Amino acid sequence: MFEGLKAAKAKTLGIVDRLLTIIITATITSMVWIVAGGSLLDLAGSDSQIEKTRPGQVSQGDTDMTEEDRVVASEQSSTDNPAKRVATANKDDATMPSDRELSQMVIPVLNIRPSELTDSFLAERDGGARLHEAIDIMAPKGTSVIAAAPGTIEKIYQSETGGNSLYIRSADKETIFYYAHLDKYAPGLKEGQKVRRGQRLGEVGTTGNAAPDAPHLHFAIMRTTEEAEWWEPTNAINPFPYLSRQQD
Repeated sequence: MFEGLKAAKAKTLGIVDRLLTIIITATITSMVWIVAGGSLLDLAGSDSQIEKTRPGQVSQGDTDMTEEDRVVASEQSSTDNPAKRVATANKDDATMPSDRELSQMVIPVLNIRPSELTDSFLAERDGGARLHEAIDIMAPKGTSVIAAAPGTIEKIYQSETGGNSLYIRSADKETIFYYAHLDKYAPGLKEGQKVRRGQRLGEVGTTGNAAPDAPHLHFAIMRTTEEAEWWEPTNAINPFPYLSRQQD
């Protein structure tokens, strides 16, 4: 009888030990994942992450755009309503600016006429992996680049792709104007500085991945949200219909 009780007790203790082992293992595993998750969140704002996701290079949804998406985007670009000329779907809370707001822009390169602009917004890049989502304004190197619209300089940034570039945010913080491949900046520019429409920002150049024999300004309009950082994904808006309809 006593032997039976001992055996039962030993069996019970064995089950308890196994349960404790499972609980301890699960607890340790959860702690490891929590720590790892926190580290990944910290890295989300690091320079390496910004390099991969800044709006001047990648716009939300462009890398996984299907052929159907491209057809829709192409149809949007050909419509008579310029407010619909958006390359990527509005997946978050970003909204379209008013047609009146964008119609007040000026061409951001001095002495360039509307008839000299080319619509390369839907041009494919990286073998069709993404769309251009900007226009290239060709001009001689050293030509003055001016602010297309008023705003605040959010970021002065140098990168391998955009070279010397500027991110200027509108007063309502929901539109970012991106200027890239600048040869040099205008003296005295600094982050946080307010700029007026037509203010000189720098000079046309070939910095970044621009062809040395084709100086131009890469100009993009990106719709975002007030809370979003300058480098987070955005919805691109085609500048061409707004700039090209200005009077010569």
